[in-house]
Amino acid sequence: MAIAVLSGALNLLTLASSLYMLEIYDRVLPSRSIPTLVGLTLLIVMLYVFYALFDILRGRLLLRIGCALDEGLNGKVFQAILSGPLQAKNAGEGLQPMRDLDQVRGFLSGSGPGALFDLPWIPLYLGLCFLFHFWIGATALIGTIVLVALTVLTERLTQKPSTAASGAAAHRISIAEVGRRNAEAVHAMGMGGEMGALWKVVSDEHRLQHQRAAEVAGGFASTSRVLRMLLQSIVLGVGAYLVIQQEATAGIIVASSILTSRALAPVDLAIGNWKGFVRARQGWGRLKEMFEAQPSQAPALALPAPTELITVEAASVSPPGGQRLTASNVSFALRAGQGLGVIGQSASGKSSLARMLVGVWQPLTGTVRMDGSSLRHWRPEELGHHVGYLPQEVELFSGTVAANIARFRSDATAERIIEAAKASGVHELIQRLPEGYQTQIGERGTALSAGQRQRIALARALYGNPFLVVLDEPNSNLDAEGEQALTDAIFQVRRRGGVVVVIAHRPSALTALDQVLVMADGRVQAFGPKDEVLSTSLKAVPKSAGIFDRAASRS
Repeated sequence: MAIAVLSGALNLLTLASSLYMLEIYDRVLPSRSIPTLVGLTLLIVMLYVFYALFDILRGRLLLRIGCALDEGLNGKVFQAILSGPLQAKNAGEGLQPMRDLDQVRGFLSGSGPGALFDLPWIPLYLGLCFLFHFWIGATALIGTIVLVALTVLTERLTQKPSTAASGAAAHRISIAEVGRRNAEAVHAMGMGGEMGALWKVVSDEHRLQHQRAAEVAGGFASTSRVLRMLLQSIVLGVGAYLVIQQEATAGIIVASSILTSRALAPVDLAIGNWKGFVRARQGWGRLKEMFEAQPSQAPALALPAPTELITVEAASVSPPGGQRLTASNVSFALRAGQGLGVIGQSASGKSSLARMLVGVWQPLTGTVRMDGSSLRHWRPEELGHHVGYLPQEVELFSGTVAANIARFRSDATAERIIEAAKASGVHELIQRLPEGYQTQIGERGTALSAGQRQRIALARALYGNPFLVVLDEPNSNLDAEGEQALTDAIFQVRRRGGVVVVIAHRPSALTALDQVLVMADGRVQAFGPKDEVLSTSLKAVPKSAGIFDRAASRS
């Protein structure tokens, strides 16, 4: 509403130049009155000062509106970016919601909205042109209709190439991000040429689509500019004819030319900003679709910390958007102090089970409960306080070692960080780093070795003494010292009354566990005490090869 009011004031003040020229030619020059000229000039200066103030105010309000939109939505957009990989989203979307929000904010903070708010004032200028003379008004009206038709045509013809250019840009950024994240593999295996060829194909497509959209928008913008200048000249010509016929004054010629230019300026400016408007509208549409797709959850009741039992009741799960169940009809129960080792061949559903246990993937059927409460009943932030998770692919964040162990929580204390580090046996290792706990590990922990990253990620999983600790192949990069530290950490979790679930390919990971679950083809094949299950399973090593390799099973 404020922008609309300011736009109205600006459009009314724009009339000042036309009226000033009209008075100069029709009143000052015939009368040769210097006082009248001075009075009119002082008045026009004052009106232009107000115009400048209102224009600055409108620009700053638009900037603050864009910032307010960003402030109100950036949290939701970031949560959508985080939850996108956990839902049935198309591959490659990645950071598109963030780009959409930037596009909408950029458009709202620019000159585009001002042009749209100026469009409703075109009839006022045309009406004044008709007051000067019918033919002057008719000429301006015909020119306005032509430019409005060009605007509509611009919208129709730029919509498809703009959408294609936006999709190509997202694909291009996705390819670049994949190459950057896998730079070591690309370099080591000589894949630079192949990745470069793929990049060229994607870049060529992006450039082609962008060029098509820009050519259409630019062509119409140039055409509208030429028509606007031509129309001004035609209006001058019509005015001159009317003066010759003694149907108008010289002041009307100049004033009508300025009014016609002002009437067409919003249309010309709207065409110039049309590409940004189309992109902002497409981005807003995607944001609305994303927000509507996110389930609205009622505020969950704060539940007491779990202390007794983990149960999985006939639970089945598949990857987000997947059609095939990777873990089916899984049921078991673990009490406080127990440790479960999950073994089986590759692709048998072990990691899917781990993701389901910590709430990363929601079961399609059945449920996972802690002390009788389904994981769905917990707020994700509160559930995270009771869960420790070490994924198969360790990811650390750019920041200090201490911040990564503390999960970047604002209420973290040095005592709790060091306690988690000691529990995972990594305290001494951290002390040997250049800056100790304040060592910057770099993006994705590239400043550390794979084993160091895995041990620090184990400390992160143990931070806060969570009730449920799920470790997916936690010893894949560990040496003998690291494996002993892992065994001690598992024993410690069990002694304090926690539950540990370990996804294992190496038998050393089972040392500190008392229960074993065997999976194959996404189904539970055996579950029970470790010695009993292993003695039965290892007798059939040739039949179920892959539970552990032969050498490990002999040892």
